[in-house]
Order: sequence, then structure tokens, then C-alpha cells
Amino acid sequence: MTTRPGAAPTATRPPRDTAARVLHAGVAACATLGVAVEVSRALVTGDGERLVRLFSYFTIWTNVLVAGVSVQLAARPRHDGPVFRALRLDTVLCVVVTAVTVHLVLAPYVPSDPAGRVADVLTHVVTPSATVLVWALVGPRPRITWRTCATALVLPGAWLAWTFAHGAVSGWYPYPFLDARRTGLADALLGAATVVALGTLLGVLLRLVERVLPAAPR
Repeated sequence: MTTRPGAAPTATRPPRDTAARVLHAGVAACATLGVAVEVSRALVTGDGERLVRLFSYFTIWTNVLVAGVSVQLAARPRHDGPVFRALRLDTVLCVVVTAVTVHLVLAPYVPSDPAGRVADVLTHVVTPSATVLVWALVGPRPRITWRTCATALVLPGAWLAWTFAHGAVSGWYPYPFLDARRTGLADALLGAATVVALGTLLGVLLRLVERVLPAAPR
């Protein structure tokens, strides 16, 4: 920054983050649309319990999180802070866990109605793919520390706690491998531990990958 003698200092122009804003906004739109379709399907039935169950699915938690974080990044592509770092890491961890679980464990399930199939593609294919790709392209990074990896496990842990608490009261579990009534508590806890372990490994992997990627956005 340079100034003429006697002139007021000129503020440094902020970096241009247009591409990052557009990409984050696109991810937010995909995630929001997928959740909106699912909510509309639940509301059509007029069944309040179905709506509660809908928001008990890890897929919905993940897409809501992706939408919220992506909206913030669309507004401020360089947004930072310890809690936000963990939430941003969660968006990538959770969409990968969601996609892997659905395609390897829950693949036989396909919604029968057209709206359900659209929502399935948006929440399990389009949003996960877009989230990972946009993270790779525009970050923001560097952001991931070992503390971030540990903090990012709080949200999946909260979801598991809700799942088992709600299941114990209602008798309903969102996924068969977590159904303590059907598989037994030990096997259900093993399924939960597997989810946490996968998230932990992904966090470590993403931290290592981030160290070789350029800082972003640029």
C-alpha cells in the first residue's frame, strides 16, 4: 500500500473470491433442494412422526449441515474460527460417510416414487460429490488441525446419542445396522463405532491431503 504525502491511507482491496462464492452457493442449493424434496414428501402424508423420523436420518443432518456451512462460505469464502473449522470438516466427513454407507450397506433400498428418487440422487450422490469437489477446489484451507479432527467428531457423536435415545423410546431406528432391538445392543454399538472410526480415519486423511494442496481460495 502506498500513499501520497498528506493523503489518507488507501485500504487494501480484498481478494476476488467470485468463483468460490458461486461454487459454495451451488452446493448449498443442491443440499437445500434435496432436503426440501424430502420434507415435502413427509408433509404430504400429514404424519408428524414421519417428519421427526426424517430429521433423525444422518443423511438429512448432513445435508442440512452442508447447506448451512455452504451458505456462510458463499457469503464469506474465507470465513474461519475453531468451531467453523470443525463444521466445515464435518461437511466433508459426513457426506463421504453417508455416500459410502448408502451405496455399500443400504444399496437395495430405492424410493418407489419419482420425488423420492430425485431426493435420493440429490442427497446421496450430487451433494456429496459436489461438497468434496468444491472443498478440493476452493477450501477454504489450510484449516484442519488435529484439534479440528477431534472436534469434528462431536456432531456425529451427538447424532449417535440421539439415535439410540430416540430408538430406546420409540422403538424405531433410522438404519438397520444401528437397530439395537433387531441386531442386539452389542452389534448396534459396533456399527456406531464403525461410523466413528471411519470418520476419524477420513479426518486424518483429509488433514494429510490438505497439506499438499495449495491454499484456497486464491
